[in-house]
Amino acid sequence: MDLVHGDSGQTWAVVLAGGEGVRLRPLARQFFGDDRPKQYLPLVGQASLFRQTLDRVGLLIPPERTVVVSQAHHAGFLARDLAEMPSPPRVLFQPTDRGTGTAVLYAAHWIHQRDPQATVIVFPADHFIREETAFMAHTAEVLSFVRRHPERLVLLGARATEPDSEYGWIKPGDRLGESADGPIHRVHAFWEKPGLEQARTCLAADWLLNTFVFVTNLSILLHLGRAFVPTVDERLARIWVFAGTQHETWAIRQAYTLVPTWDFSRTVLQECPPCLAVSKLPPLSWSDLGTPERVLEVLGMLPTPPAWVTSLQPAASGLAS
Repeated sequence: MDLVHGDSGQTWAVVLAGGEGVRLRPLARQFFGDDRPKQYLPLVGQASLFRQTLDRVGLLIPPERTVVVSQAHHAGFLARDLAEMPSPPRVLFQPTDRGTGTAVLYAAHWIHQRDPQATVIVFPADHFIREETAFMAHTAEVLSFVRRHPERLVLLGARATEPDSEYGWIKPGDRLGESADGPIHRVHAFWEKPGLEQARTCLAADWLLNTFVFVTNLSILLHLGRAFVPTVDERLARIWVFAGTQHETWAIRQAYTLVPTWDFSRTVLQECPPCLAVSKLPPLSWSDLGTPERVLEVLGMLPTPPAWVTSLQPAASGLAS
């Protein structure tokens, strides 16, 4: 199913690929021989999670409107994954990691210079999604809803099956409207990585897991930046005064030297701004592969284990130990 032809333009994808994947670094070192962040590992297939993300995003958004946010020292890993793409996305290299919040706002300001009326869909680059077409079809329905309701930021929420304290949890509130896939609800509460007992409470009350895939109008995203982190927003906005000049690289480094590290979920989503809404995903297999235990769980779903598992089966069985 090719969804791209249904996109009317002015929709941009932001792919977040700048994390370090520290918790899976021992796995990367043991099975792949280096310290690659998890998004650049072929954990669940022949392609890396990053390349799988780009292929999945490409079902809806063309590469010329896809922006990857990474870090300068990831350039070699990115080059390998992008080498065979006939039309690669634009890559924004951050001088250093300043958290998901800065990465999202950096991309938002970059897009604003080119398409100030854009709608934006944010995707992490390190997730496993087995039913990719169904996932992107649902994303397209949420995109349609946001175009009709440009005042909203809509999170994609996944059904929870266990009380995982490493996810963000979303409590749906009043119904705001409908998409072809079901209702869109206001976010009544958001809890980022609660303790285990709190996660059990969320599970019992049918809260949803935050996939950190969301759809919103660019103006809403920039408004949230100004409202919650005005100093960061101002410093990132100043970069573009120097866009296209010999001082642009200096301006980016200067901004990143001065801004703090901050998390978009804790700083913005957990505050439940009035624009925040959630759409429940249809039944499908999704994981952010954040721990060795989750990697093992996903590997158990695959009909054929990837090559790194079959070649090192005895060692793989001890991943979670």
